[in-house]
Amino acid sequence: MKIKGRLTFKGEDAGELAGIIARSLAPDNVSGMETIVEDDSVTVIFKGDKVGTILASVDDYLMNAKIAGDMLDMK
Repeated sequence: MKIKGRLTFKGEDAGELAGIIARSLAPDNVSGMETIVEDDSVTVIFKGDKVGTILASVDDYLMNAKIAGDMLDMK
């Protein structure tokens, strides 16, 4: 059975800020992950065979996105 999850980041600065974060994290994307950057949102789609795998991928992604966002706030 295939399991699919989606994270969507929206907001006034979502296209710019989340886009920067999404592009910086893209090299770490594993197979089954897709990032879609639009003007006002960024969507990350996770696909896998096990719920635990999806949850671990989402957890890793959110932690890395938080660190990248914190780095952008430091400039």
